[in-house]
Amino acid sequence: MKTQGELEAAICEGISHFEQDYMGRGPKDIHAFLLDDLLVVRLRGVLTAAEQHLVTSLPAEKGRDLLKQVRTHLIETARPVMEAMVQDVTGAKVLSLHHDISTLTGEEIVVFTLAEVPETRTVRRK
Repeated sequence: MKTQGELEAAICEGISHFEQDYMGRGPKDIHAFLLDDLLVVRLRGVLTAAEQHLVTSLPAEKGRDLLKQVRTHLIETARPVMEAMVQDVTGAKVLSLHHDISTLTGEEIVVFTLAEVPETRTVRRK
C-alpha cells in the first residue's frame, strides 16, 4: 500500500507520460492533490509552440476556443487511457473527469472524481 504522496507522485508520472504521448509535449511542472475521493492534477507549461502561435495569431476568442476544442477532443478520445491509469494507481474507479486549460498562462487542470477514497498508508514520523 502506498502513501498519499506516493500515489500523487505516481499520478504525476502517469499524466506526464500521457501528455508526452498524446499531446506531443510534457508539462514543465505538475502536481497532483488527492482530496478524499477527488483527484486534482495541475499542469503548467503544457502549450506546444504551435498552440502558442495559434492563440496569438488568431483573434483572441477564436484562437482560445479552437485550442480548447482540440484539447478537449484529445482528452475525450484518450479518456479510457487516463481513467485506466488513475484506477491502476489509486485502486479506485473513475466516475468522472473534468478538464480545462488556460490559453493565457498555459496552465491545465484535470479533475477526477473517484468512486471511493483510495486506501493509503500513513507515514510514521519519528
